[in-house]
Amino acid sequence: MRYELGVLAAAMALMGCSQGEGSVVQKPPVESVRAVSAAEVEMRPMDASQEVSGLLVPREEVVVGPELSGYRVASLLVDEGDAVRAGQPLARLDDGLLQARIKQAEAALAQARAQAKQAQAEAARVAGLDGQGVLSDEQIQQRRTASASGQSNADVAAAQLAGLRVEAERMTLRAPVAGVVLQRTVRRGDVASSGAEPMFRLAREGLVELAAEVPEHQLGRIRQGEAVSVVLASGAHVQGQVRLLSRRVDEKTKLVQVRVTLPVRQDLRPGGFARASFQPEARPVAAVPEKAVHFEAGGHCWLPSMQRDAFASFR
Repeated sequence: MRYELGVLAAAMALMGCSQGEGSVVQKPPVESVRAVSAAEVEMRPMDASQEVSGLLVPREEVVVGPELSGYRVASLLVDEGDAVRAGQPLARLDDGLLQARIKQAEAALAQARAQAKQAQAEAARVAGLDGQGVLSDEQIQQRRTASASGQSNADVAAAQLAGLRVEAERMTLRAPVAGVVLQRTVRRGDVASSGAEPMFRLAREGLVELAAEVPEHQLGRIRQGEAVSVVLASGAHVQGQVRLLSRRVDEKTKLVQVRVTLPVRQDLRPGGFARASFQPEARPVAAVPEKAVHFEAGGHCWLPSMQRDAFASFR
């Protein structure tokens, strides 16, 4: 009897539990709200500075070499780095042999003029004697021909002497322009040759500028005449100005050469390295915070935008 009552109590307990579980009401899930911040698109100036590197070069390089060959260098009057004026002597060649030739030419000219004077006097004596029988026509013509030939010989001797004197002036090498001596390749005692390497290289007026190369697609940002900040290899800062934008694009590198004028300074040495920073006028552009732009793994980016309570995204 007790066993049957226990089984009945257990069955009633199970029925009560099943009814309680079935009567529980499940609540709908609560949607989470995500806080976002919004910013307005603003027009801000965009810094479009551009840096390039290049070499320092003379604005105009002038070479000086001998016009005569076979003469030894007797003296050197300037050294590298010296400032020279136009017409200043740079070197002198040994003109000993040339001076001897000049003296010979002077003597030959004097002799030719004396002979020409004598021939002219003889031709003057037979003037008006044609057809009178005093002298034959052949003799008269010979005197006149000798007079003309003597004058021609004198003229030739004078021309030869003038040529030697011109050579004597060229025995002194002079600076064709004012500037600074960049290089001297000659030594005292060297034999001059008109076809050899120039003896001197000058930078006209001492002007040195920066030759930089700019990619073709960036050339539109640079304007002729704009100011440029140049940093030398020593760290010194120099202000320059764009002088020239080349009209030619290198076929292989696709770079365009830009020349920047620099002030005359002692520390500007051709062949040196320098960097130029171009500062074009800043342009206003639409700007948003960097965190507002979303980047994807594939390299795409998109910008969410809110307009009148509507949400849109733009890629």
